[in-house]
Amino acid sequence: MSVVYALIIINKAGGLIYQRDFAEGLNKLNINDYLVLAGTFHGVHAITTRLYPLSHSSPTTTTSTTSSNIPTTRPDPPSGIEVLETENFRLQCFSTLTGTKFLLFTEPQQPNVDKIVGKIYELYADYVMKNPFYQLEMPVRCEAWERKLVGYVRPLNSR
Repeated sequence: MSVVYALIIINKAGGLIYQRDFAEGLNKLNINDYLVLAGTFHGVHAITTRLYPLSHSSPTTTTSTTSSNIPTTRPDPPSGIEVLETENFRLQCFSTLTGTKFLLFTEPQQPNVDKIVGKIYELYADYVMKNPFYQLEMPVRCEAWERKLVGYVRPLNSR
């Protein structure tokens, strides 16, 4: 059975802006624990973006040309921690270009977690970011977002 346990969204400063449990299976945390989790994960993610192996071979690079047609190369930006897997749960992190992080807690055997978190981000973009009353970096309080999110996750948990 596949289970999506919870979703946490962290703003670019490391603040918790959204938390929702979808299924039983993980210990319940109080709001202070979620705030500590968000800040701690943000710090660990920031450190892991600076950790990468040093190699003498050429790393994966992005090649572009300048106006003088001289190719320039630069390494791909580091991604930081993306997956944390234990015997009880899997934590998938999707970090946006603006620094917002989506943390999805699932069962370890949950298939296609990257596609699930991608769809959640798409719903977030459509129903939160396009909401004229939403203020960036503030807690998410949008009823349409809640309805669409629960409507998407509920069938995943009933498979």
